[in-house]
Amino acid sequence: MNMIVVAGPTAVGKTKVAITLAMRLGTEIISADSRQIFREMKIGTARPSAQELWQVPHHLIGSHSITEEYNAATYAEEVLQLTSERFKNYANVILCGGSGLYIKAVCEGFDDIPDIPPEIRQSLNREYAAKGLSWLQQQIRAFDPELYATMDQQNVQRIIRALEVRIATGMSIRTFRNKVAKTRPFDVLKIGLELDRLVLYRNIDKRMDDMIEAGLFEEARELYPYRDRNALRTVGYQEVFGYMEGQYDKDEAIRLLKQHSRRYAKRQMTWFKRDPEFSWFNPADQEGIYDFVKMRTRNKTEPRIASKQWKGKY
Repeated sequence: MNMIVVAGPTAVGKTKVAITLAMRLGTEIISADSRQIFREMKIGTARPSAQELWQVPHHLIGSHSITEEYNAATYAEEVLQLTSERFKNYANVILCGGSGLYIKAVCEGFDDIPDIPPEIRQSLNREYAAKGLSWLQQQIRAFDPELYATMDQQNVQRIIRALEVRIATGMSIRTFRNKVAKTRPFDVLKIGLELDRLVLYRNIDKRMDDMIEAGLFEEARELYPYRDRNALRTVGYQEVFGYMEGQYDKDEAIRLLKQHSRRYAKRQMTWFKRDPEFSWFNPADQEGIYDFVKMRTRNKTEPRIASKQWKGKY
């Protein structure tokens, strides 16, 4: 049994590669995107289109509400349950996305982090409400510069989590990340996708333009009452919320959307490039990717369910 990971930065073309690979292998896709999992966030997370979701069965897309508490550990539990069922029918399952922490949780697991006194988080939340994101960024940069360099610096939830662990234990949250991978009932094959930086940045800018045309600002306006939920403290929504609150005009909001998305892509690449288990491909090299997967998995098992028969809801 093989878990085939398709990962890379935003707008690199992961969905197209994963769908093509899934159709050729006759299997299903589990999303590894920490935001696409929320049903209310459609446009701002660049969720796969209805046609793409119809082509191949997808899991953990639009499956949860932004009102729910959700984290990498919960995600890993759900994925392991899904794979235990999928592997009854398939020799391979594809895990596709750009959330490095979620992928790590599935493939390797984490050491347990001690319980944190709730008053620490409450205090940090009060400070955040009073002083804003920049204060949190300054704190985590001072306490843990190595973590700050690779984390999503717009993700309030993760910054607060890292700070509360540091305050409560005196150690970086990185020290609690499993150094020895937990045993999984499947083999893992990791495929990384990369493009020339300028090409990737053009893709990101175009994606932002397409999202805006599709109604990103209108979607953010509908979600504004929930802006303090952890799910919405992310690139793609925070910039629009700032515009709505009068911090800058719409042109500046669009500039920030593109700038922050490019910075996020850079952090994603930094995360994935530190993992030597990834083999890297241009997303246009569909044949090379497929040949590599077939060679490494030596899969000669025919799927019991053809993905083209999928007509479920998305």
